Amino acid sequence: MLGIKIVQQNNVGLVTFLGKYSRQFESGIHFYIPFIERVSTVSLQSQPLALPVQTGITKDNASVSIQVTLNYRITNAERYTFGNSNSIQSMAYQVSGTLRDIIGSMDLDEVLNSTDKINTKLMQNIGDLTNTYGVMIERVQIGNLTPSKGVSEAMENQITASKNKQATISQAQGNAEQIRLNTEAQNAAKIATAKADKQQTEIHADAQAYATKIQADADKYRIAELQAAYAAADPKYFNAQSIDAIRAAGTDGNLIIVPNESNGLYGQLAAFSKMQKTDATK
Repeated sequence: MLGIKIVQQNNVGLVTFLGKYSRQFESGIHFYIPFIERVSTVSLQSQPLALPVQTGITKDNASVSIQVTLNYRITNAERYTFGNSNSIQSMAYQVSGTLRDIIGSMDLDEVLNSTDKINTKLMQNIGDLTNTYGVMIERVQIGNLTPSKGVSEAMENQITASKNKQATISQAQGNAEQIRLNTEAQNAAKIATAKADKQQTEIHADAQAYATKIQADADKYRIAELQAAYAAADPKYFNAQSIDAIRAAGTDGNLIIVPNESNGLYGQLAAFSKMQKTDATK
């Protein structure tokens, strides 16, 4: 009498003969000898597993709680069933120990900011080890990384201090920028005022120079006119002026003796002075 065993897809059947492993059934229908042979089914499908929360100590002695989930599948049903009393638990212990070693080689900041790096290292380190249990880990996912309460408080204080420091720096930079802008504005105002004063001085100097030139031209013209009038004057006029000058000098009570050859010159000087006064009154 034969027994019938149907093995579902993605499963294998392990056959033991009188308690000793004999052979393996693939998916499909199979026959065996009841009571002498027994058939146990092992699933080869990928399965998820959430490990208990792990606690690791970082390189800088900070305690971190880590949540880990993984996906695994059985690659060797014989080794999985007969090679270890609890291959899944052994695999979980192996993952936990490897993870703690990785965490211990990293600083806290690196641990909190390098989950992808931790995943990669964990997959590299546990691949060959878990194969000894007939199990292959397909994927590891690092979940929440939670520092201990004391570390969290220290980090919060550090973050607060960093924010306060940044705010102080920003305020100082703002004040420095305001002082710089005010200084630049004051310097610009001083430069503008200096330029305006310089321009006003130049305009005033130009005006004075122009006025001096006009006055010089006027004096030059007046002298030229006097010289022309002197050249055109009749000698008899100068003689008459000489007589009037001598008479005027006599009225002052002073006696002036002038040589005869100088009388004409004296009269010319008097006439020239009179012409200047007449010209000034015009």
